[in-house]
Amino acid sequence: MEPGHWSSEQSDALRDYFFKGLSYAEIGRQINARFGTAYTRNAVVGRAKRLGLGFSTPERMISPSIVPSLPGESAPLKPPRAAPLGLNLPPPSALKPANPVKLRCVGLQPRLVTLDELERDDCRYPYGGDEEGEEISFCGHPRQPGSSYCAPHARLTRGPGAARAAAAVVLRLVSAA
Repeated sequence: MEPGHWSSEQSDALRDYFFKGLSYAEIGRQINARFGTAYTRNAVVGRAKRLGLGFSTPERMISPSIVPSLPGESAPLKPPRAAPLGLNLPPPSALKPANPVKLRCVGLQPRLVTLDELERDDCRYPYGGDEEGEEISFCGHPRQPGSSYCAPHARLTRGPGAARAAAAVVLRLVSAA
């Protein structure tokens, strides 16, 4: 196992072989043959990432050689690899503008009472708190019996007719035999 120290010449060779389009395993073999080292493919991958040559590089570019050619080598070893088309692109539907969202709202002017001012029978529908440090206040209008909200906010949170359907349920006590 080779120690984790890469000389600047070895790093320059790695960079040059990377831009020539060699695989990490082949880069390791070339560097080991040239410098008499024993770097593994994983060592080459780690060093390439630390040099900023990692997998995020979209395609390898041909750069002028800073490493002398190996004996018997006259041309680049392999043509550079191109990145697959459409790599890491969102689906076409994500690029379309979104339809505007129609927000449900209540035609009610809230009293905006704080938590300390909130009484037992006040509507607890919250306002604010969307931004960091923004205080939360509450509607404060009289709430419906059996609900935490006033009638307009109860319809907003449960939908139309939900409150009536819940009120229609009658429970009766049946004695056990």
